[in-house]
Amino acid sequence: MRIFKIKNIILLLALMFLAGSLLIIKDNNAYAAKTSLPLNQLQAFSEVYLKIKQNYVQDISDKELFDNAIKGMLEGLDPHSTFLNEKDFKDLQIGTKGEFGGLGIEVTMEDGFVKVITPIDDTPAYKAGVKAGDLIIEINKKSVKGQSLNQAVDQMRGKIGSPILLTIARKGETGPLEIKIIRAKIVVKSVKYELIDNNYGYIRISSFQNKTGNNLYDAISNLKKEAKGNIKGFVLDMRNNPGGVLGAAVDVSDAFIKGKKKLVFTKGKTANAIYEFNSNNTDLAEGKPIVVLINGGSASASEIVAGALQDHNRAVIMGTQSFGKGSVQTILPITSKTAVKITTARYYTPNGRSIQAKGITPDIIVKDLELSTLNENKMIKESDLKGHLENTDKKNAEEILQIQSKKLENDYQLSEAINLLKGLHIISLSKK
Repeated sequence: MRIFKIKNIILLLALMFLAGSLLIIKDNNAYAAKTSLPLNQLQAFSEVYLKIKQNYVQDISDKELFDNAIKGMLEGLDPHSTFLNEKDFKDLQIGTKGEFGGLGIEVTMEDGFVKVITPIDDTPAYKAGVKAGDLIIEINKKSVKGQSLNQAVDQMRGKIGSPILLTIARKGETGPLEIKIIRAKIVVKSVKYELIDNNYGYIRISSFQNKTGNNLYDAISNLKKEAKGNIKGFVLDMRNNPGGVLGAAVDVSDAFIKGKKKLVFTKGKTANAIYEFNSNNTDLAEGKPIVVLINGGSASASEIVAGALQDHNRAVIMGTQSFGKGSVQTILPITSKTAVKITTARYYTPNGRSIQAKGITPDIIVKDLELSTLNENKMIKESDLKGHLENTDKKNAEEILQIQSKKLENDYQLSEAINLLKGLHIISLSKK
């Protein structure tokens, strides 16, 4: 009799929770969207709950059971929807500000294992040799198979300075690799920049955070000052950029688009999941040619930027096919300390292209290769001849070449981007 009553109470509570209408709020106006009640599924849920409470080997709290039920419901939708408990919610808020603890990798789930979307620049994982596309199959010798993404991420986080051993399956390797990493406080500087190869501006965006747009504006301004107003073009490097804040992607796209043009738009089931973002007629690059570098680790917000600049013919996209994450996740608070992260829309490039599960195709495909060193197959030059006349300049041509090639000698894709910018600069001069 007691079991029957408990079953009825559970079912009644579930019905009360779901009954009536689902209220969807837009512009402070509520409208009803009627939903049917899955009575058979609710009955099955109550049966499972009771069997766990009666037969599980140890006591488990109702809170833990229902939290796990919510997690399973969300994580069964897609790899990006999940329940955020107090710790997860706090970590997410810290991460968007650019400072958090851990290894420094962006991950997702694939075939029951943790897949590395990309290691973040200058983090412990990046320095230890973790690469985009790696599958983490064990953490500290324990298999991740059967774990949720959140459970695996929790294991990878830990005390700053503590070691962790990742067992990784990597395409092209004959067996698993073991990589030891020391956990550290991760402070991500999302925008780095420098002048390279005679006044070409190199801008590296490693992730999209709340301040990325402002940091980019500062970078462009400082590069112009360093070049004394003689910037010849820009390389925007978004390789292995896992994305981040949508607003930051809009700010970065806006920085290079002249005129009032569409940058990105989203489509979802509900009216409040439909957005359109437009530029503000602010081309900070002042029409200078731009090459955007992307690869398989470029995802989400970085694909928004690449797609916007490509559709408006504002930049040449170079590299390899991007990751293909074209969905929008919305954080919906449950309490002041918990929330659900749920996929609410797909985003589209200005020309209406969906990036989801496809990615951005570069205008010029350039695979990542290592350049041969400058000393290989060295040709004899005038400077090698005995008794040659010395160059009276403070820096001779070979010294200048060494300075210019330092950034490029081990980065084939960047070298090709600079070569393309040189060609575009020469063409622009010939038209004057």
